[in-house]
Amino acid sequence: MNSHPLTPAAALAALASEPNGLPFVTLFSHGSLDIEIYRPVGVDQQTPHLRDEVYVVIAGRGEFVCAGQRQAFAAGDVLFAHANTAHRFENFSDDFSTWVFFYGPDGGETTRPTTDQDDHAP
Repeated sequence: MNSHPLTPAAALAALASEPNGLPFVTLFSHGSLDIEIYRPVGVDQQTPHLRDEVYVVIAGRGEFVCAGQRQAFAAGDVLFAHANTAHRFENFSDDFSTWVFFYGPDGGETTRPTTDQDDHAP
């Protein structure tokens, strides 16, 4: 599925026309990757997800609580939540919106040891 351009303006427009009034809409899918726009209103009511996810904050600021750890965020920040981990956005501004990238298998990806070779481009 790639029926919407992947720009913040187009994503927010797609979300505004979401027929069920949900705070998210999937904009792109390929393999295990799903890209959504997410814009909760008032309270973030999400529950843990089956797959790993990366958030890239489009606009706004607030606090991200993940696995009991709280961190401030603002536009441009990248946040990560492991699969099956409780997480939510709190104290966020009215203009808060974020990209969500779900990827990998249910249960999340396994951690592998890093090496010096992981730090260079091919």
